[in-house]
Amino acid sequence: MLAYIVWDANPVLFSIDAFKLFGFQFPQFEIRWYGLLFAAGFLIGMQIMTRIFRKEGKPQEDLDALLIYMVISTVLGARIGHYLFYEPEVLFRNPLEVILPPYRGLASHGATIGILTALWLYSRRKSSRLTGQTFLWTTDRIVIVVALAGACIRLGNLMNHEIVGIQTTVPWGFIFKYNNEYPLNAVRHPAQLYESLSCLTLFFILFAMWNRMREKTPRGLFLGIFLIWVFGLRFFYEYIKENQVSFENNLPLNMGQILSIPAVLVGVYFVWRSRRTPLPTHSETMV
Repeated sequence: MLAYIVWDANPVLFSIDAFKLFGFQFPQFEIRWYGLLFAAGFLIGMQIMTRIFRKEGKPQEDLDALLIYMVISTVLGARIGHYLFYEPEVLFRNPLEVILPPYRGLASHGATIGILTALWLYSRRKSSRLTGQTFLWTTDRIVIVVALAGACIRLGNLMNHEIVGIQTTVPWGFIFKYNNEYPLNAVRHPAQLYESLSCLTLFFILFAMWNRMREKTPRGLFLGIFLIWVFGLRFFYEYIKENQVSFENNLPLNMGQILSIPAVLVGVYFVWRSRRTPLPTHSETMV
């Protein structure tokens, strides 16, 4: 039986020291596991979306625009969400911190709002309307790859030794050697790993459902399942995670739980709606 697991993976994959070349001074440069896994989520997701577009007869040239919408909305939504929900005083004091380095703090609830907003804008493009890429058609496909990206990002959090769980006595608890925010050598829940595995499971479920139903997928069903699964589990995972900011210690529910409740309710609505609304005809262009 394991007593605990010492997690001492280096957050930095490799680094290059500062150097001078042709008279120019180049600063130190490093590649971190988090950034690599974040990018991998998008790259693998694009391959899956290429397959989905091909199987459902959507124009492949639209994928470049969709990628741009997704990258910008994910990063910007997550950054604004972090400051709006967790550090509002910083957002109102210096809004430029959202886009200026150092880049710290990404909120999944903010990313979700940003992505849904971007997909609504994407669905209003002329080419999207003409090819039946309505808001719900697009979101039902995007959440498949977003679930996979979520698994990659939470794995990146694990490599970064951040978003740690509370102290525990379970035999699979982790000691995070590179985390300086909390007492060292404390055995904690690997909450990032729990969430990563949950997202990976959701990805396989949604992808299998899409493979079976494809164009017959009830509009909004996958979006609803995604919101219920991700934020329903997030609500309970928060009980075994350390609060991100100190003001949460005085709340009956922390910010992650408060924001997850409306997300789950929206998910319930879309599942209910999908079971009561017939599939749109090919001529319908907007939902």
